Amino acid sequence: MLDFMDYVQNAFYESSHWNRNNSYGTLTATSQGKRSVISCATVPFPSSDCFTVALLDFHTPLGFRFHISALSTPHFASSYTLASTGLLGGSFSYLYTSLSLPVLPFATRSLPLPAFTPTSYRQLLPLRPPDPPWWWEIWHAGRRIDNRDTLLYGRLYLPHSTLEALYLRRLTPTTQLKINAVSDVRLPNGGSVLALLAQDTGRWSAEYMYSTDSALLGVRGLYNFGLSPRKPRTGTKPPATENVAPEGHGRIRAGESVSGREQVSRFSAGAEVYYGLLNKSGGMSTGVRFATLPAYTGFPYTMTLTLNPLMGNLSSSYSVRAGDLLSLSSRFDFNVYSYESGVAMGMELWKLRDLGGKDERLSRGEKRLERAKETIEAGRRRGLVELGEASRAGDIAGCLKARVDQRGNVGLLWEGRVKELVYSCGASIDLRGGKDIINGVGLELQYSS
Repeated sequence: MLDFMDYVQNAFYESSHWNRNNSYGTLTATSQGKRSVISCATVPFPSSDCFTVALLDFHTPLGFRFHISALSTPHFASSYTLASTGLLGGSFSYLYTSLSLPVLPFATRSLPLPAFTPTSYRQLLPLRPPDPPWWWEIWHAGRRIDNRDTLLYGRLYLPHSTLEALYLRRLTPTTQLKINAVSDVRLPNGGSVLALLAQDTGRWSAEYMYSTDSALLGVRGLYNFGLSPRKPRTGTKPPATENVAPEGHGRIRAGESVSGREQVSRFSAGAEVYYGLLNKSGGMSTGVRFATLPAYTGFPYTMTLTLNPLMGNLSSSYSVRAGDLLSLSSRFDFNVYSYESGVAMGMELWKLRDLGGKDERLSRGEKRLERAKETIEAGRRRGLVELGEASRAGDIAGCLKARVDQRGNVGLLWEGRVKELVYSCGASIDLRGGKDIINGVGLELQYSS
């Protein structure tokens, strides 16, 4: 289940039109996901925001956790958590953004269920060119008065007084600065800070990183092959909105084509290199991804291949959206030095509400399917697919996720809604554990206003 603060941050990215999927860090996001840059191992009560939504490596709750959140103004949000995993604790967090967030509702009673439990399959959207710099300019009486969009976030965990913070700022239409920090007496030097400068031109993206932990320096990049979003195809007339600035900064949303091109797939390649100045050690990895785009008429699918040449780890994954309600994924890992291998499979199945009798279900089901297709396509054009396909709010009853690997580790997760509460319950099972077959169970509740 997506944390409320993550939902607010996604709304910030959506409002500022930053493409989170055009990054090497999200190359395998559909199957594997990605842990937060702040190590969740240092947090006493790690929640689902320590993990991104994924088909295979999704988070199963442990113990009991209850979140109460609110967006009091379009610029300020707060959240409070009560957790019990054998030790009573919790956290409280606050978020401020200079960018008004009127795009989506934030109360659980009015939000569609997929907003907090977004589909794990990440549908990539067509690339868009970066905004012209003059679209960001706001003039008054001959003076520039525009400011850069900024987000501030802080969270304090109790009873260990672990503090984490986030500073996010859009510098230019193509660059973004992100600084994460964590303070904990259990960490070396009492904490760490990670700074990341990201650049996204559409065709390629790059990220430059520095961490105070071991004085780590790193750089990673991603290149998209195919048509360039900066160069319209010859003979194609751009739409009339290309040279017209919309409201706000006048930016085109991700996924909207400015040249009328319909690309059905995309091949991307990337790599990362990092080196620790203090421990004199480094590492690198490289990977490729092939994914279909919304213009593809068949079942959407994504294939990835990643390689860590120093450690000898090779990982390949295949994910497919087999229907409007079903997604499947598989991953194969192999080490060329030790010959160790691993296999994992996972699925995600959405359940629709029971609408009554059989005849009524057929007639209403046909209308519902037609309405879902229309609104999903509209969501793809608006770039809102990742925020949960809000169109199916009244029809979704819940979502079942399951995974299994060759060691017999099974993860089960069910996410749904009761009245104005969104809940997530799951279990981790070890089929080879003998008497201790169940490793853990948990329930997570969330309410926002």
